[in-house]
Amino acid sequence: MFKGRHFDRSVILLCVRWYLAYNLSLRDLEEMMAERGLNVDHSTVHRWVAHFSPRLLECFNRRKRAVTGKWHMDETYIKVRGQWTYLYRAIDSVGDTVEFFFSENRDLAAAKRFLQTALERHGRPDRIVIDGSQTNHEAIISCDAEHRLRIERGAH
Repeated sequence: MFKGRHFDRSVILLCVRWYLAYNLSLRDLEEMMAERGLNVDHSTVHRWVAHFSPRLLECFNRRKRAVTGKWHMDETYIKVRGQWTYLYRAIDSVGDTVEFFFSENRDLAAAKRFLQTALERHGRPDRIVIDGSQTNHEAIISCDAEHRLRIERGAH
């Protein structure tokens, strides 16, 4: 993946990681590399991010531990960048995050969108534990019905 690159893979990975993980500009990274004695242009860092980010995500997803078959799903109201928003989240039985989703609304459409994304990425769990939320209950029933309908249509 890094063959033929002018810079060592550790420098490339460090720049890409810092750019994605922290709120750094490309010029900040250029300056930080200069402080370490490396002359890396900000446009080069941009090309690295554009080129390596999808590949690194693919590698990460291949090695990522699969979520367990029991999910705990709920939503809460939190402040993000000064705005109140709903955080829908699902965790598995060992406490790892399955999926999360931010929404301005707490309604059936938001709950369904969240659950459909989780199901597409991780497949259907054996069990979903929810609080007393009627909206989440309806979203699960609706998504399950749509999933079964797709299977039945695809079988013919």
